[in-house]
Formats: sequence, C-alpha cells, structure tokens
Amino acid sequence: MSQINKKQALGKGIRALLNTIDEEMKSPADTSSAPPAVSGQTTGAGSIVRIPVEQIEVNPKQPRRDFDEQALRELSESIKLHDIIQPITVVKLSPTHYQLISGERRLRASKLAGLKDIPAYIRTADDQQMLEMALLENLQREDLNAIEISLSYKRLMDECELTQEQVAERMKKDRSTVTNYLRLLRLPPDIQKSVRDGQLSMGHARAIIGLDKVDEQLYVFREAIQKGMSVRQVEQLVKNMLGGDKHAPSSAVAASKKLPPAYKRIEDNMASHFSTKVKLDRKKTGKGQVIIEFYNDSDLERIMEKMNL
Repeated sequence: MSQINKKQALGKGIRALLNTIDEEMKSPADTSSAPPAVSGQTTGAGSIVRIPVEQIEVNPKQPRRDFDEQALRELSESIKLHDIIQPITVVKLSPTHYQLISGERRLRASKLAGLKDIPAYIRTADDQQMLEMALLENLQREDLNAIEISLSYKRLMDECELTQEQVAERMKKDRSTVTNYLRLLRLPPDIQKSVRDGQLSMGHARAIIGLDKVDEQLYVFREAIQKGMSVRQVEQLVKNMLGGDKHAPSSAVAASKKLPPAYKRIEDNMASHFSTKVKLDRKKTGKGQVIIEFYNDSDLERIMEKMNL
C-alpha cells in the first residue's frame, strides 16, 4: 500500500472512531483499565472474552432497525486497522451460544471487516431484564430516530410493565418528553415512516399531531413534504385549520362517529390512501355514499392518478 493510501485508510479509520466515540463512552461496560481480551478465557458472567461471531445471535427484541450503510463501512475500515475498542454486550445462553444485548452496529461492522471473533462483555439476565437492558442501553445512542425511540418507550411500558414516570426516571428525562415521543405513535403509518426516514422532523410531527382527524393530518403532511415547509409554517397551517374547525358544521362529524367500527376503519383507510378527507355514509339498508374532498385542481388530479383515471 502506498504512503498516500495508508494515510487515507488511517484517516477513514479515525473518522469512524470519532463518529462512534459517544456510543463507546456510553456503553455499560467500563473497560478503560481492563486487560485485553484473549481467546480461550473462561466465559463466565461478568468476564470479557473474544467470542466467535458465528456464536452470537442478534436479540430479536432489539429496538434498533435502521443502520447507515456508509457509516457501517467506515466503522468496518476502522476495525480492520484498530480492532474493536469497546466490547459488545451479550448474555450467555449455552457454552457456545450467546445473544446480543447491545453493540449490533459493532457486530455488523466486525463481520464486514472479516473478523472471526470479537471481544464481548458477558452478562447474566432473564428475558425481561435482557429486554429492558437492551432497550435502555440502545436508547442512549444518539443516532436512533424519533420513531425508534417512541417504539422503545412503548415497549418498556408494555413488555417491561413500566409506567411513563418510570421510563422517564430510567432515561433521566422529563415525563413530558416521554409523552411527546409516545404521541408520535398515534400518527398514520405514512407520517411515522417519513419521520423515521428523516423526511419530517419531530417538530413537524408534533405540530401535525395537534390535528385529531387522520385526513387532516395527512393533508398537512403532504403539503409539508411537497412544499418543503418549515416547522413554523406547519404549525401555522395547523393553527389556521384548527381555527376554521370552530365554525365548521358538526353534522358530518356526528355522522362519522355513528359509523360502526368496521366502516370507520374503511373510512380511515381510504383517507390514508388518498391523503385527503373522506366521508363514508352508510344507511341501515346498506346503501350509502363516499365523499372524497380535494383542496384545489392539482389535488384533484393527484386523487385521480391514485384512481388510475
């Protein structure tokens, strides 16, 4: 390798290390004074050993789902040069079988780098303790998106039987912060996906959730994406719509509330599909009508395209 290529490789490795320094500092295992892990050490709980990557399975309850491929490649190059600095954390299931608690990004990058074994910190935990540890430790990562954080908070409450107050206490957050994240899960799937993919910020989503109706939420979402609206602009649009609703006739809303749950779901699904307000009216005889609203000519053309007309 030429001197220039060596410098470039070293630079890429350093960049990857710097990008993950927060993750390494926040890991539960403090190995600053620990001796280097050596293959063949006793694999008891609390020890740090090198474990074959083929013996490590990913925790199926791992809250993290999205990984930056470019960042993984850079971390992989860093690992080739410097090896794993911070051990991953696993729980021992059998003499030759381990399950990952935290460090999936490091595990993936190690596989890309071609490592056969990596250092790991071994813990003992039952299923619920392991899930709670995985959720809490992964929530410390700064690169989790808002939806991943929301889902992790929800799982801590549902699967670990924690209250919002307990989640906030464990995360050293205000309860209002936890509440705001949980509210994101009430948004339609299209909007949640947009937040997860980084098209919308959490600020946009928090403004949109101020609207109660799915069709109105989807309308604002579409406007924000198409027009590249700022959070302040979305907040103003929502404010204007809420102001207009005060004088709107309530007959349509009342009719919608009288719909049986199955037909209400159909109405919501159609609103989601067309990204606009849909009113479904069904009489006891089985007859009825569907009203699909549009806001301007271009909006009508968009709906017609959805219908293949």
